[in-house]
Amino acid sequence: MCSSCNGDAAPAANGQSNGIIVNGPTNGTANGTANGANDHTPHNPRQMPFSLPSDYLSNVSNFKIIESTLREGEQFANAFFDTETKIRIAKALDDFGVEYIELTSPASSEQSRLDCKRICSLGLKAKILTHVRCNMQDAKIAVETGVDGLDIVIGTSPQLMQHSHGKSVDYIRETALEVVQFVKSKGLEVRFSSEDSFRSDLVDLLNIYSAVDKIGVNRVGIADTIGVANPRQVYELIRTLRGCVRADIETHFHNDTGCAIANAYCALEAGATHVDTSVLGIGERNGITPLGGFVARMLVANRDYVRGKYDLTKLKAIEDLVADAVEVNIPFNNPVTGFCAFTHKAGIHAKAIIANPTTYEIINPADFGMTRYVHFTSRLTGWNAIKSRVNQLGLEMTDSQIKQCTTRIKAMADIRKLAIEDTDAIIHTFYENLYLGHGDEKPLLENVTPEERKKFAQKEAELSREPQSKELDEVVEHQTDLLATNGIDSSNGVKTLNGEVATVT
Repeated sequence: MCSSCNGDAAPAANGQSNGIIVNGPTNGTANGTANGANDHTPHNPRQMPFSLPSDYLSNVSNFKIIESTLREGEQFANAFFDTETKIRIAKALDDFGVEYIELTSPASSEQSRLDCKRICSLGLKAKILTHVRCNMQDAKIAVETGVDGLDIVIGTSPQLMQHSHGKSVDYIRETALEVVQFVKSKGLEVRFSSEDSFRSDLVDLLNIYSAVDKIGVNRVGIADTIGVANPRQVYELIRTLRGCVRADIETHFHNDTGCAIANAYCALEAGATHVDTSVLGIGERNGITPLGGFVARMLVANRDYVRGKYDLTKLKAIEDLVADAVEVNIPFNNPVTGFCAFTHKAGIHAKAIIANPTTYEIINPADFGMTRYVHFTSRLTGWNAIKSRVNQLGLEMTDSQIKQCTTRIKAMADIRKLAIEDTDAIIHTFYENLYLGHGDEKPLLENVTPEERKKFAQKEAELSREPQSKELDEVVEHQTDLLATNGIDSSNGVKTLNGEVATVT
């Protein structure tokens, strides 16, 4: 096993139910470890089979995060962050390891100005930025708050020039030069960004970017303000810009058409250096590149680089904090922290995951302090998942007995939705019934309705008529007799009957 592939973080439950935690502590409950599970971490060799050749401009392994939950995130429909909430979020992001935290413009309101000053005084490791319009008055107010840098923005698309600020390209260029030079004179970082970049005229963009680059702007920004761009367009624009400026390139992608993470990744491949994110992707309309989804994507690209920079085990707590603040639930399919992120249900999947998690996981949940679950309470359940659960419950059954038990569970799951407690009850009762005389068997579940009991009896009758089921019943009866003769709790006896020790004669 590759020693560098093992996650260091202790697994922690992620709020999921109806499953087996495959890499948690064995304790006889739903939190037990599946015996025999291989915890080999999905890792990233230098050249994966599905990887494209490395691009010499690529910054996939050399990027910085500008975390904008306290700026872009404030524009989310449900967002209202009081000062203390902003401080908690800022500290959580700093502990996670983001390089920059971006705040709402101090010019937007008096409270925003006071909050900006307060966060600047916290002494965080992350640099504090604020996002301002491209005018001198906004810049002067921001400089006085103590921020480390200003992110200056103005619309450059025909739509925004006509219907938003009403200024010409020449005005934008001259004002940008004036404001950038002022911020630089104060010894602060400064970024100039166009707004609605992908609907802007390319010649206009390169004209403005080249001008601010010549006077030493730290970063130029590309913003897909309405989420119109696709990865190919992103790559072409960033690649073109990379050939025209020496400054770093910051990117800001909205998720209106679902491309934010893909666009951010593609921008880094083309030579961008900074990516704007927000926790859970919250922001204007559908928001921007989500922090969690972005780091998950980058972890697959370069696991050592991402784990070396960010404390991934803190992601779940940050998302819970922000979700609570804006009164939303974390989506079930949210990357990494969603209810279903590391849940495996289909029988074929379960068998492979128990044998080696890399078969159906490209991300190791342990990297994020999470755990994987093998779902074992549905009609899709496979006998390997039930075997894992039987071991967790401390019961000794042969593979043949487990297969027969699995058939009963699947039959019951065809009739009603099963909870963990239901499936455990079936397993326990099935085990007890193995060693009771015919006619003394207990019903597999007590809390079934007469109609459900009738349907289950019909299914059992159907099963008993199937040749494969009959053959399995005979094997189980023979093995049960052997175990009863030698002691029903005999581990060696079970192994022998499974063919793991010797063949029973």
